Amino acid sequence: MKFSLELLPNEPIKDIIEVIQLAEEIGFENVWITDHYNNRDVFEVLSIAAYETSTIKMGSGVSNPYVRNPVTIAAATSTLNEISEGRALLGVGPGDKATMETLNLSWNKPVKTVKDAIVNIRKLLNGETLEQGAYLNGTKKIENKIPIYMAAQGPMMLKGSGEVADGCLINASNPKDFEIAIPLIKEGIKKVNKSEKDFTFAAYTACSIDKDVNEAYKQSKIVVAFIMAGAPDIVLERHNISKDVAIAVRDALSKYDFKTAASLIDENMINAFSVCGTPENIQEKIEQMDSLGINEFVVGSPIGKDRVKSLKLLGDIINSYD
Repeated sequence: MKFSLELLPNEPIKDIIEVIQLAEEIGFENVWITDHYNNRDVFEVLSIAAYETSTIKMGSGVSNPYVRNPVTIAAATSTLNEISEGRALLGVGPGDKATMETLNLSWNKPVKTVKDAIVNIRKLLNGETLEQGAYLNGTKKIENKIPIYMAAQGPMMLKGSGEVADGCLINASNPKDFEIAIPLIKEGIKKVNKSEKDFTFAAYTACSIDKDVNEAYKQSKIVVAFIMAGAPDIVLERHNISKDVAIAVRDALSKYDFKTAASLIDENMINAFSVCGTPENIQEKIEQMDSLGINEFVVGSPIGKDRVKSLKLLGDIINSYD
């Protein structure tokens, strides 16, 4: 089991680097930094992190081919790989409709667009020229294969990740979702005659850990509210969550009434959309994921009330897998 950390570049860069250095010290193998237009630029932050660390691998988690052209994603990732001396990763996903509308971008054929982007990025990183003539000649190629993950949640995107990517960042936290997602990914892998043993099935989770389970639940509520508000009806039904409650949460968030939104979140919702609890609870859930075929556990927001203490608690779990 690999252990990874997801961070949002929405705080001072100095603080982000300190967290990444701590994660490296604790034993995290990868760090994923989210790529949103309204935060600090992900590749600039990653480049600084590469100079300030020595072993942890890192990448955007995730970039999308609507906001960033695949050629520029490839160039940025190749540059990061040079700076980090071969530690670059890359996550590619479709983004979300709301962001595209905000940026006045068309969100056409997301599955095909993301698959094509990954294929073209891989060609560019391998030194090939695209059909349209684009190529990279100003970056130094490090002799290693940069792992490209596809972020996925829906059935077609999950299958597509198996076809074209080296790993899938499965946007879920609950075993029920992984039981459905993993066979779909394997279907894509089988379609192109790849080997499952080289593929990374990553659980891209919302995680909250604390020695006090009630504090862990409390910290997770607003993150769960945002996830639940965007969940499709089929996912709500899978977890026995009332559509009316989901609508109420969505309405509260739209009014920036976070207190009301959080008050609507119960334990069932927390367990549906996050990995939450004491270190013992978290370890039990990771072991369950392991048994289902997950081989990378990504620790995403909120992490905990005191992020440093929570990461150190996760360090004890990581060490148990050494």
